[in-house]
Amino acid sequence: MNGVLPDSGIRDLIQSGAITADPAIIPEQIQPASLDLRLGTVAYRLRASFLAGRGQRVMDRLADLQMHQMDLTGGAVLERGCVYLVPLMERLRLPAGLTAVANAKSSTGRLDLLTRLVADGGTEFDRLPEGYDGPLYAEICPRSFSVLVRPGMRLNQLRLRRGQAVLSDAELRDLNTREPLVGGQALIDQGLGFSVDLKPANGDLVGYRARPHSGVIDLDRIGAYDARDFWDELHTTDGRLILDPGAFYILVSRETVSIPPDHAAEMSPYLAMVGEFRVHYAGFFDPGFGIGAAGTGARGVLEVRCHEAPFVLEHGQVVGRLVYERMAARPERLYGAGIKSNYQGQGLKLAKQFR
Repeated sequence: MNGVLPDSGIRDLIQSGAITADPAIIPEQIQPASLDLRLGTVAYRLRASFLAGRGQRVMDRLADLQMHQMDLTGGAVLERGCVYLVPLMERLRLPAGLTAVANAKSSTGRLDLLTRLVADGGTEFDRLPEGYDGPLYAEICPRSFSVLVRPGMRLNQLRLRRGQAVLSDAELRDLNTREPLVGGQALIDQGLGFSVDLKPANGDLVGYRARPHSGVIDLDRIGAYDARDFWDELHTTDGRLILDPGAFYILVSRETVSIPPDHAAEMSPYLAMVGEFRVHYAGFFDPGFGIGAAGTGARGVLEVRCHEAPFVLEHGQVVGRLVYERMAARPERLYGAGIKSNYQGQGLKLAKQFR
């Protein structure tokens, strides 16, 4: 059946040798609809970001673009504003009919840690074509905070698809009728529209803005950092914010959303024409997101970076959309069910490293 491969399908690919790794893949890497990818033991500081290009290998391009090599074994700091390339522990040999797409994990995006998949012969980031056979690399660019990383850390994840999986708007409307996807009226236009909440039901805290000259964040230290040392709180009583060029913000959606067990979703920008900003670095939503014990849906955290000019963002403005996809089969475990899920039932929430 066409669709996104579930956890059982990923295990089948591992057993068949289509996905290999050194050291071997551990059970914790396998998510309901994706595979976490692990950093290897070295990082290369680059002069600039790059794609290998058709017919070329990533390692062959390093001679021209590498500044120096770093050993990650004992931990190493990736500095804010620099670009790094890290070979990953996993390797792929995609069978016929399968393609793959990568995206940053939730905590990676919330730290403004731009992380993209690079591969041999690649002409775009985060996309692997049918039949790809080769190594995988993560390009990492810390934008707001310097971070301490070690081998085995999981900053991005891979989703595998067989055939066409995306729901049309008509199919999405039908699904929403059968299993309501959003609290309130659904705006469906090339996916499910997401708007920003700048009029919270309680209080006037609407988001956070990164403080760019903060300390180093060790990604393994969960709940270890006082948020006030790294973030400025944003308060408003008039339902609007002015975004500063170059600043990074954590905001939250007005809608609560849910992902039914037989579907997955990916956050996409709404339209470039609606504003001078980018929303969401970390875009995968697993089957079962927003369902949980409460069954009331969860808000989507919006990772927002303003570009060239100051921009007025107003309450209820549509800033992104969720593109729903069919699963090839239902996962054996859903998001938040028997899996350590830091963001199930979330509202406005920073990365798990903060308290």
